[in-house]
Amino acid sequence: MKTLRTLSSLVLTGFVLSSCYPGKTWRTASRQSAGMAPRPSVTKEAVLQVYGADTWGWRGWFAIHTWVAAKRTGEANYMVYDVVGWRGYRGQKVMRIIQDIPDRYWFGEKPQLIKEHRGEGVDDLIDAVDKAADAYPWKTTYKAFPGPNSNTFTAWIAKQVPELELDLPFSAIGSGYVEWWYSAIQGIPLPFCRQLDTLLNNHDYMLKK
Repeated sequence: MKTLRTLSSLVLTGFVLSSCYPGKTWRTASRQSAGMAPRPSVTKEAVLQVYGADTWGWRGWFAIHTWVAAKRTGEANYMVYDVVGWRGYRGQKVMRIIQDIPDRYWFGEKPQLIKEHRGEGVDDLIDAVDKAADAYPWKTTYKAFPGPNSNTFTAWIAKQVPELELDLPFSAIGSGYVEWWYSAIQGIPLPFCRQLDTLLNNHDYMLKK
């Protein structure tokens, strides 16, 4: 029941807060670098980072969007791994791997560094992330809730590459979808409230903001 009350409160809060963004548009929101990632021109070692930023609009009061950024030893650019829901509306795969700025603002919201690996052994981690991304089951499927969404993708990478030692915060809504999916295909029943906790990513973290 506690989970149901929490979910109901979040949804109600979202509707109330949706009126707090008059005139704000994603088209003009900042997508510039936050200046957090090591510059390849200075940092020759391999770098792998996981970022999270508040989602667009009222959802950002309790949910984040996560992504992975990496560059191999000696490379001059970063590759960014993420899932973007609107790509599906254009008939594109929602999962993408592109050369990009690693620490962009997420439509006006400054990213936070969730995890970082640098130096020896990181090239091997990047190889493992590439393999995990290639095996992601929902490359063309996106649902904001309960998933699969951008946080489902990052959670999938974390599960496939445990060496990342990546724990996503509670606000990474949808990251619990991976555990739920594994339980479903293995035929392990979960009580209804446990399913909600899992889908909401039931970690011992406080809600962001």
